[in-house]
Amino acid sequence: MIPYEVIKKKRDGNKLTKEEMEFMVMGYVKGEIPDYQMAAFLMAIFFQHLDDEERASLTEIMARSGDMIDLSDIGEKIVDKHSSGGVGDKTTLVVAPMVASLGIPIAKMSGRALGHTGGTIDKLESIPGFKTSLTLEEFKSNVKRYGIAIVGQTANLAPADKKMYALRDTTATVDEISLISASIMSKKLAGGADAFVLDVKAGSGAFMKTVEDAVKLAKAMVSIGKAHGKETVALVTNMDEPLGRFVGNSLEVLEAIETLKGNYNEKFFELCLELSSYMVELSGRMDRKEAKRQLLENIKNGKALQKFADLVKAQGGDERVVENPREVLPISAETIEVKSKKKGFIKSVNTEDIGVASILLGAGRTKKGENIDHSVGIEVLKKVGDEVENGEPLAILYYSENSKLEEAMEKVASAYEISDEKVMKMPMIHEVIR
Repeated sequence: MIPYEVIKKKRDGNKLTKEEMEFMVMGYVKGEIPDYQMAAFLMAIFFQHLDDEERASLTEIMARSGDMIDLSDIGEKIVDKHSSGGVGDKTTLVVAPMVASLGIPIAKMSGRALGHTGGTIDKLESIPGFKTSLTLEEFKSNVKRYGIAIVGQTANLAPADKKMYALRDTTATVDEISLISASIMSKKLAGGADAFVLDVKAGSGAFMKTVEDAVKLAKAMVSIGKAHGKETVALVTNMDEPLGRFVGNSLEVLEAIETLKGNYNEKFFELCLELSSYMVELSGRMDRKEAKRQLLENIKNGKALQKFADLVKAQGGDERVVENPREVLPISAETIEVKSKKKGFIKSVNTEDIGVASILLGAGRTKKGENIDHSVGIEVLKKVGDEVENGEPLAILYYSENSKLEEAMEKVASAYEISDEKVMKMPMIHEVIR
C-alpha cells in the first residue's frame, strides 16, 4: 500500500477500507507520511466526504492513536457532555454540578479557548488556586470521593487529531462534516465515557452557521456514537446571540455560581436543565421528567451549588468563591458602556463579533499558548427581541490597560442590528437527535 493509491481512491469518490485509513492516519502520526500527502488526503475527503462506516472507522483510528482512558473502575456509568463551542457558553460549569448533585459521577475532560469561542478550562483557572492538571489517578480519586472532576485533556489524548487539525487549519480543510465529527468524537471515545450528550451550536457565534449544517453535524456524531456502542443524544441549540448574560472567564464563573444559587437567565438555564436531564436519562437513573423535577429541587435546596463547592475544594481552588465570587474572582473594576444610537427592537446580534470583541479586550486567544486576561469581558444587556431606547446601554465592557478598547467597543456596537418593528425572541433548542 502506498499513499498515492489511497489519495487517488478517495479523490475519485470511492469508499476507503479501515486498513487504508489506518495506513494514512498512523503513517502521518509516526512521521512516515509527509504533510503534503496528508494534506492531499484531507482535501480528497473534503470534496468527496465519508459515509457513516468510514467516519466510524476514522474516528476509532484517531481515538486509538494515543491514550484510551479507562473509567470502568469508577464503578458506574459515565455520561459525558460536549459543546461544539460558542460565545458565553459556561454550561459545563452549571450542568456538571447539577448532574453530580443526583449522585451521578462526572468525570470530564475539557478544552481551552481558541478563536472567538471560550474554553471551560480557562474559565475554571480564573478561580485562584484551581488546578486543571491532575494525574489520571488523582482524576479518578476525585470522582470517587467527590462525585465530580473537570480537568484539561491529557497530552496524549487522540494525538492524531491534534496533528491532523493543525494541518487542516492551514490547508482550508476544517469545515467538513466527517472531519469535524471524527475530530470531536475521537476525543470523546478516548476519554472513556459510556454515553454522550452533545450540544451542537448553530448561528452567528457558532462554527456551524446554519441550523441545517448543525443538524448534519449532530447526526454524524450520533451515528459515530451508535457505531461504537455509545448511546448518544445531540441537541442543536441557538448561538445567534451570546449565551446567558456574561462573556469572559471570571464573569462566566460568576454567572455559573449565581445560576446554581437560583439567580439565573431563563434561556441559559433552560439549556442547562435540558442538557442535564438528558445526561441523567442516559445514566439510567430515571426518566427526564423526574430528572428535571429533582434537578430543580437541587437548585432550590443548594445541593447543586454544594457540588460546585466540592469541585473547587477538590482541585485546590479558593473555596470562598462560592459565597463571595465578586470578591474572590479577578473581575476588572474598569468598565464602560456601549450605548444604542437609535430607538427600536434588537433584530439580530452578530455573536461572533461579540466573541471577537472579548478577544480584543484580552479574554481569549488567537493562537495556542497565548496568555489571557481572566478579569475582562462583556456583560450583554440586550438580546434579540428586546426593546431599546436611544442612548440606552447595549452592553458593558470590562477592560484592562492591555485591552484594545476602542476596537472592542466598535465591534460590539456594530454587532447589533436594530429594527423599528417588533422582533420575536429566539428559541433556545432547534432540534433533538437521538
